[in-house]
Amino acid sequence: MINEHEMQIRVRYSETDAMGRVHHANYLNYFEMGRTEQLRALGQTYREFEESKLYLVVTKISVQYHRGAKYDDLLRLRTRTMKVTMVRIDHEYELFQEDQLVAKAASTLACVDGQGRVQRIPDWLLVRPAEEG
Repeated sequence: MINEHEMQIRVRYSETDAMGRVHHANYLNYFEMGRTEQLRALGQTYREFEESKLYLVVTKISVQYHRGAKYDDLLRLRTRTMKVTMVRIDHEYELFQEDQLVAKAASTLACVDGQGRVQRIPDWLLVRPAEEG
């Protein structure tokens, strides 16, 4: 598994609130974009993953907001895979506007089938992230 992926996100007007800032719920969409693009960089789309009748569902997510992003800001999202077990994946996210930290988050995803039963993560996705050193 690619243990780190970066992408850019341009804030759209529809993602902002009456104060002109990105609405807090939209950050969750950004983090999902980071996960799906990390998977795409691995050579697999989430659509293809679902076609195998497996799904990655968010079981836990936490976000720390540091500063507000505004319409038309160009953001840089870093998605890191921190841990992969037989049935779950832990990610961390850092979202920047230039060199300023906008938000930091962590999520846990579980691999399930169409009935919501926990399933083993496919072998190609089980490769552990490299140890930092």
